Amino acid sequence: MIFSYSQVNLMKSTEEIFIDIMHRSGIDIVASLPCDRLKNLIPLIDNTFYHVPITREESGVGICAGAYMAGSRPMAVIQSTGLGNMINALESLNISCQIPLPILASWRGVYKEKIEAQKPLGEHLPSILEGAGISYTIIDRIENIHQLETCIEDSFKNHRPHVILVSPIVWEGSICSAWAEEGQVLMKGRSCNFHFRGCIDEAQMLRYDAINTIAPHFDDEVVVCNIGIPSKELYSIKDRDLNYYMFGSMGLASSIGAGIAIKSDRKVVVLDGDGSLLMNPNALFEAAFLNPANLIIIALDNGAYGSTGSQKTLTSKNLDLEFLALACGFENTIKVHTPEELLAAYQNMKASTKMGFIHVILKPGNAKVANIPIKPADVTRRFMRSLSNR
Repeated sequence: MIFSYSQVNLMKSTEEIFIDIMHRSGIDIVASLPCDRLKNLIPLIDNTFYHVPITREESGVGICAGAYMAGSRPMAVIQSTGLGNMINALESLNISCQIPLPILASWRGVYKEKIEAQKPLGEHLPSILEGAGISYTIIDRIENIHQLETCIEDSFKNHRPHVILVSPIVWEGSICSAWAEEGQVLMKGRSCNFHFRGCIDEAQMLRYDAINTIAPHFDDEVVVCNIGIPSKELYSIKDRDLNYYMFGSMGLASSIGAGIAIKSDRKVVVLDGDGSLLMNPNALFEAAFLNPANLIIIALDNGAYGSTGSQKTLTSKNLDLEFLALACGFENTIKVHTPEELLAAYQNMKASTKMGFIHVILKPGNAKVANIPIKPADVTRRFMRSLSNR
């Protein structure tokens, strides 16, 4: 149905029409970062869908990918500037693995834009998306709101991201007043008390040793493994359909795991790395906010970027990932150095009813393992089949 400007105002607000289309299209989870132009839409999203407030756009890509693989129909709602942050993740995760994601982007920099810094990216976004091979649609008239439904359907039917650039002109004259700054209580009172063992002892294991310690004990857990050699090592030790190997989108292992965990009742184990977590600590922020009891993040910390020549990461000197997890809000954490400590910690957390974080101190070094002989899209399909069989 095509709505005229007068019909939209007589029936529902512009924002309510968008929500109706999203709901009718089967969207059930929305990851968002706000824009001033979306301030009346975000509260409606919060009241209608499973809403994930994200802290970085790429992290939202990972959460939505995980939720999709667990059977949901996710959508991202962001300011268009965030597309600049998302492109690599969209290319190396969504396009490479054929994972859909409709993205509603408030298109800044093109219409009555008063912030000069918004203009360079905003004006070139169509060309950038075309060059990246990412499908997009421009909605720059209120009469074209109905195109949103077609864009969402295209994304899921063709297993690809589809960006919907919504001009600010669409929101002009809206009667929606869902947003109200006055009277909001955003900062909750809370205490931050925790026990922390601050001593990092000399490392005794390689990453391969750590994976080899726990992999034989994987049963019906979902395992998301970090990009590069960690995934190759897990594949060589114990390949299984419930392993999700990452081939790109560095930094998103824990985001993908969190997305799966909030939409699945299985135990979800993430084998992440120090380089990955330092690239996207947002994954820890958001996982702690979502707080899925079935999620275990295992930080395999060798103080190095292992897949690129063991260059030092910041954990090699003065940064403690367990302390970071505690600061984010994880309550169930532990630091381990030996195979015996790791196995005991894993078995305890597997039996726990709380989300967990295991900080594994490792020596740098990689096992000599072959490449994974399965294409990213095929890994995704077999993983989804196995995840749905319960």
